[in-house]
Amino acid sequence: MKIIKVSSFAGASEAIPTVGNFGGSYYFDTSFAYLEQIVARDNTFIITDTNVFESNQQLFKAWQTIILPAGETHKQQATVNFIIDELIARNADRTSFIVGVGGGVVTDITGFAASIYMRGVKFAFVPTTILSMVDAAIGGKNGVDVGMYKNLVGLIKQPEFLLFDYSLLKTLPHPEWINGFAEVIKHACIKDAELFALLEQESIENFQADIGKLANLIERNVQIKTTVVVNDEFEMSDRKLLNFGHTLGHAIENLYLLPHGHAVSIGMIAACAISESTNNFSVSDTNKIKALLKKYHLPTQYEYDKQKIWAVLKMDKKRVSNSMNFILLNSIGEAIIQTIDMNELENLIH
Repeated sequence: MKIIKVSSFAGASEAIPTVGNFGGSYYFDTSFAYLEQIVARDNTFIITDTNVFESNQQLFKAWQTIILPAGETHKQQATVNFIIDELIARNADRTSFIVGVGGGVVTDITGFAASIYMRGVKFAFVPTTILSMVDAAIGGKNGVDVGMYKNLVGLIKQPEFLLFDYSLLKTLPHPEWINGFAEVIKHACIKDAELFALLEQESIENFQADIGKLANLIERNVQIKTTVVVNDEFEMSDRKLLNFGHTLGHAIENLYLLPHGHAVSIGMIAACAISESTNNFSVSDTNKIKALLKKYHLPTQYEYDKQKIWAVLKMDKKRVSNSMNFILLNSIGEAIIQTIDMNELENLIH
């Protein structure tokens, strides 16, 4: 993935060291208006949702735009079918370009729809939330949920580029800032103890008040995830670490319709508890993680029906026969992949 920083939408690009060989680019710290310098407006179709469109209507005036209903409940095959019907009606062909502008739901659906329309057309993302900027838009995982089973159908295909316009965060509701910081904390837990210490010193309010500080944080997290993905695009080894907090988190998220970050936060504490039981992870480090999550206004516990959660967990993509690849911690900043027998995991969850 070639990383490019654009100082302004009209300015020249400054190349940053290449990461991997994905062939796409990252445009950091630029403007949405720069998009017309990258793609042909008359053959590009933008996909966004009602929330983003209503907050930024002026951005979309000159573009062919497909507007989706907002929310995880619409991350289903029916929405993909709607997009495809719209593309057909608007005469999109194999040379057309599709750009997803929104949070993780929009980018996941856009990548999936583009990858299967006419057997695949080029696509890119303009993430508009913290969550999508640091996590969801990065790495090429595209897909939809099937009922309560999250991301059960999809594929891995990389976007041509990502464009980061930090001004789009000005209209982001405060709960979505909180939602996104769960993934930032996750990256710190699995890969970057120094980032964890930085987050302990800062707060959401500090990052909201200082765009430079926020930009550095986002770019640091993009680098963490991109490096992992470049080394293991199809999740054979190290990329599995990115699932820290997600195994139980995904089950809780769709069963109880929780925000993704909240569910992952709860899942991380559950993974810490399992790490204590099976991997000698220290209680003091669990308490540090719990304190950090609370500092960023994230929940650390939730009352759930264990039988219903277990029924969902059994269909998790990370299950292989009678065991599950579970992400645990050796220490803050060092995660491991541990295979746990399903019977043992059921006891731990209960």
